[in-house]
Amino acid sequence: MIPYLDLGRQYATIASDVEAAVLATLRSGHYILGEPVECFEANFAAFCGTKHAIAVSTGTAALHLALLAAGVGPGDEVITVPTTFAATVAAVLYCGATPVLVDIDPDTWTMDAEQCARAVTSRTKVILPVHFQGRLADMTALDQIAFANRLTLIEDAAQAHGARRNGIRAGAFGQMGCFSFYPGKNLGAAGEGGAITTDNPELAARLRALRDWGQYERSIHALRGYNYRMDSIQGAVLDVKLKHLDAWTAARRKVARAYDHGLLPHIPRPAPTSGEDHVYHIYAIASDDRDRMRQELGEMGVATNAHYPLPVHLQPAYAGIANGKGSFPFAEAYAARTLSLPIFPELTEAEIAQVVAAVNALAERSDVASERAFA
Repeated sequence: MIPYLDLGRQYATIASDVEAAVLATLRSGHYILGEPVECFEANFAAFCGTKHAIAVSTGTAALHLALLAAGVGPGDEVITVPTTFAATVAAVLYCGATPVLVDIDPDTWTMDAEQCARAVTSRTKVILPVHFQGRLADMTALDQIAFANRLTLIEDAAQAHGARRNGIRAGAFGQMGCFSFYPGKNLGAAGEGGAITTDNPELAARLRALRDWGQYERSIHALRGYNYRMDSIQGAVLDVKLKHLDAWTAARRKVARAYDHGLLPHIPRPAPTSGEDHVYHIYAIASDDRDRMRQELGEMGVATNAHYPLPVHLQPAYAGIANGKGSFPFAEAYAARTLSLPIFPELTEAEIAQVVAAVNALAERSDVASERAFA
């Protein structure tokens, strides 16, 4: 069986360095924040092209604290999308604010900028686009909307470590960028982790206080903060893995190009990208019978995934944040029809060829593919 993701293969390539870094951390006797986390923060900020990176316990914590640092609270609105992990919307609700959802662009599967502009009201505080599947949202258009309306632009970059457009990386477009280091991410920890990037020193200081019980100085709780600190071991592991991220991204793009060129032309997928604005956390195709195609691919030895098969506004816990089924036709079509193919840096050429052959064999049948992703 070709796995959808195999973290064991990645670990095998860096095991000695990771184990040395973890052992050194264990021997130090310091297990929360500390030097390993500080080193990672400095290196990750440099990687993203920002002045600051604030490491936290999870990607959800990163979103929550970024919104709080932007002053989001009860009565405020935050514009985001339903095609995302639930944490994006949950973080807005944690602040007591109202998530306002807009549909995705049917070609890029990221926030539709025109719909975002129409959704702005006097209560809007933040625009929160998601760099979905590793592809940058239309940050030029969204930045213009934010600037014109004096709004804060915060990137949900949890899937887009290293994505770059016009020399600017994910996390450096908005006032803040939020990252997850969940193990399966392009840059994954050996457990949970997250970070917020920013160029603003005041925001950085506020974020550092908020992650550590609101302390700007020890034992003085100036803010009502949280225990969102990163463990030292996760900082040590991430600092080792960060050195390999560009090479891993290049390998992911190589897999994606093989899929682009090898899959039959009528198999629906997002519009092609130019440059380096996609890091392929996910490579998805669309099918009229996604679930059956997934089952049959499994029988042919290819493991797949269905990411976000129910958009956030249709999740039972978040019913009521929009008008229900039919509110966002493209997001709902994405959820019902897309299938994620195996993609990780260590995938072999033989495995890629097997995936392509299996998908093409099924796609030749009219009942599992259509000419448009969202027909």
